[in-house]
Order: sequence, then C-alpha cells, then structure tokens
Amino acid sequence: MLGEVGKRATARNPLASLRRDRGAPPLAAAAAPWTAAILMLALTLFSSGVLNDGDSFSHVAAGAWMLAHHAVLYTDPFSFTRDGAPWLAHEWGAEILMAAAFQIDGWTGVVVLTALAGALALYQMGRHLGRWLPAGLNLVLLVLAASCISPYLLARPHILALPALEAWVAGLVIARSQDRAPSWLLLPVMCLWANLHGGFIIGLAMIGPLALEALLAAPRAWRRVVIGWGGFGIAATAAALLTPHGLSGLLFPFQLNAIPEISTIGEWQPTDLTVMQPLELLLLTILYLVISRRLRIGVVRLLVAAGLVAMTIQHTRHQLLAGVIVPLLIAQPLGVALAAQLHPQGGRPWRNAGLTAMAALIALRLLLPIVRTDSAAAPITALAHVPPALAAEPVFNDYGFGGFLISAHVRPFIDGRAELYGSPFLRQYLDMVKPDSTVLPKVLAEYGIRWTILAPENAAVAIMDKLPGWCRLYADKYAVIHVHPCP
Repeated sequence: MLGEVGKRATARNPLASLRRDRGAPPLAAAAAPWTAAILMLALTLFSSGVLNDGDSFSHVAAGAWMLAHHAVLYTDPFSFTRDGAPWLAHEWGAEILMAAAFQIDGWTGVVVLTALAGALALYQMGRHLGRWLPAGLNLVLLVLAASCISPYLLARPHILALPALEAWVAGLVIARSQDRAPSWLLLPVMCLWANLHGGFIIGLAMIGPLALEALLAAPRAWRRVVIGWGGFGIAATAAALLTPHGLSGLLFPFQLNAIPEISTIGEWQPTDLTVMQPLELLLLTILYLVISRRLRIGVVRLLVAAGLVAMTIQHTRHQLLAGVIVPLLIAQPLGVALAAQLHPQGGRPWRNAGLTAMAALIALRLLLPIVRTDSAAAPITALAHVPPALAAEPVFNDYGFGGFLISAHVRPFIDGRAELYGSPFLRQYLDMVKPDSTVLPKVLAEYGIRWTILAPENAAVAIMDKLPGWCRLYADKYAVIHVHPCP
C-alpha cells in the first residue's frame, strides 16, 4: 500500500525521483562550485587579457569623476567633440566600484574586483546546478559555462554584473521547479543589476517565457499564475527603474541596439562560426545528453535557448549570456532524466579549503602588482613622445585608444561610448578610416586637429603619411603619431 502511494507521488511529481541521500558524504557535492570558483579566480587574476580593453580606462575615469564630485554623470566631461553633451552613465554603479578598487590598489585592485565577481558567479551557479545535478555533470556544465565567459573576461561592468545575472535567472528557474511565482526577495537583485549594467533587460525578458511555461503547465490555475508571475513582472520592472536615470535607463539597451554602426565594433560583430566556439561545445554536450539520456526539454525553454543562440550568432558578446542561462534552463529536466542521487552541499572542508585557496591566490596577485605596459589598448610609450602642449591640442585618435587617452587626461576625438556619439558621428568616423578616404582631410580641418594617434593597421595611417603638412612624430608596433604642421 505504501509502495503504491510512493509510486503515485512520483508520477505526479517527477522531482520526487531526485532523492537527497542525507547519509552520504557531502564532499563530492560541494566540490563542483568551489572548484569552478577557484579556477575562475585564478584565470582572471593572472590572465593578461583581462586589461586588454580600452573601455576599462574610461570606466575607471568615469567612476573617479563621480567619486570626486559625489554625483552621477549626466553630461560628457571627457571628449572634445562631445564636451557637455547629454550622456547616460548607465553603468555608474560598476564604474564607481572599479574606481574605488583602482584607488585602493591601482590596476591590481581592478583585476581582483573583476576576479571576485567572476568567481562568485561560478560558485553561485555551481550551487544552483547542484540542486538537480550530480557533482561530475555539474562541474562539466560549469567548465562549459566558464569557457563561454572567458573570451569576454575583461575588467568591465558586464563581469561585475555577472553574479546578479546568475542569481536572477537561477531564482526564476527555481521558482518554476517549485511551481510557484518568483520570490520578491529577488527584486533587490534586479535593482542592483540595473545600476551595474544594461544587460538587466535580459533578466526582465526572462520573466515572460517562464511565466508562459507555468501557464501551460497549469492552465486551470491561470489566475494564480497571472497574478503571481504578472505581479512579479510589474514589481521587477519597477525595481529596474530605481536608477538615477529612471525610464531613460530602462530604454537605453533598446536605443543602443538601434545604432547600426555598433555592428562594426568587435564584440558586437556576428560570431565567427568557421572557428569552434565555446557555445558550440555547450550545445553539442546538450545534444549528446538529449540523445543518450532521452532528455526532454519543454518547448518554451527550447525557444529561449534558440533565441539566445540567435542573439549570439548576431552579436558575439551574447555568448556569455547563453553560457550562463542555458545550463540553468536544462538543469532540472536533465536531473529528472538522470534520476540523480544527490548529496547535500554543506561540505565545510571544501568551504574552508576553497576560501583558503582563494585568499592565497589573491595574496599572490597583490604581492605581484600589475604594471601597465604597451598594449593594443594602451599605447603608453607612443603617448609619452607627445609634448604636453601638443597633447592639449585637438587630436584624432583610433577608436580603441579613446579610453586610454581619457585616463591620461587627453580629450579624445572618439572613444568606446557609442551611445554618446550617435549614429551620424560614428558613420563619419568609419568614413574617415576607410582606405583612400576623402572625408578624413575635411574633418581634420573642420575640427582643427593638430595630431593623430592611430593603430598601425588603421587604414587612415597611410592617408596621413601622404597628407601635405603632416609628418610622423613617432611610430611603434602599437601606435603611429602624426603632427601638423611638421616640426
């Protein structure tokens, strides 16, 4: 009789098959989150590529301005072409954190902050996946997620927002697994995310599909679903409005995506599928599990995953989103398919060992402070050859050098804030750096440009070499400087 009752309970609730064996050692279950967190921390702390982005300079500069003035930026104080123009500092929270870390310990502090954010996100993800998956498979998915994150592992706000992204999506997925509306305790996560990075709009977009899934699973309880998920969606939108920019901050991601010229920026370009991408490895792993374990993923989750893949194909930067969200979407149905025997994740020995290892890695990084040298994002030696009086004159610079110039107190012609410059200006810049451009000399004269600093591969360098009255002042493998008039 009791056996029949147990069978009926399992039939009603497939999750009943996911039994937690409380008598088993918790060490294996706790291993995956800590292992992933330690590996992510080490990768970020000692990777030279983390600082290889010019926008890191401008984010620190913006945060430093806000700390110094005790105010949020609403106009541009940095460029000479957009000086005083309205500017939405939508990542103001992350920029203040980055500036504070820089003031504490320079670029080493910024890297440590970035590493802690990445490690926290992977740890959270491991804990959440462990609700449904055994330790081995949990670690496999974490490694695949980390591989999707690693190409975009930069000292920039999107990494600082990564823990909020993971916590939010996991909260929605857990709510669905428990057949309830999401907890309103998630709302502060959305508020924090909206003040760190514009990717929060993805979090709001995730509410609709999972609410639809809940409605399809219990059509007779549609009132409960609509009230619970609908009310949460309204509250989440209100939480996203709690920023210094209000409605403008909510609309910003759409306005940025509407600028056609952003597709010429590396991270906004389509994914190169002629080279094996980390997301492809993740999708191939899921396909194997679907075939070998008869994994059944609901149509709504399949459509969400397909949408994320489509976004990644269109813009390579979205591979990071897919790497975090897709494993969380498939974890519960995968656990059901495996009928996994799960262990509690307490694991105090792993926690103690994990915290000790992380502290040691951070201490080693602090003992080996980062000293910036020439790079594709920072032509330090080249700028040092520009006399201070000339550096104060109008400059035409490479797009990727704008952030570095801002940090060096040089007012750039252009930098990575595409939303500030707008479509017409970006289009003009692209015309200026075309081979055999006829626009370049006209714009140089229009803005009274006295010197240029461009990457050697920039097509405008060859034009500058031929322009009357212009001469090379300095050149190395990172930058070429021209001046007018010739000394």
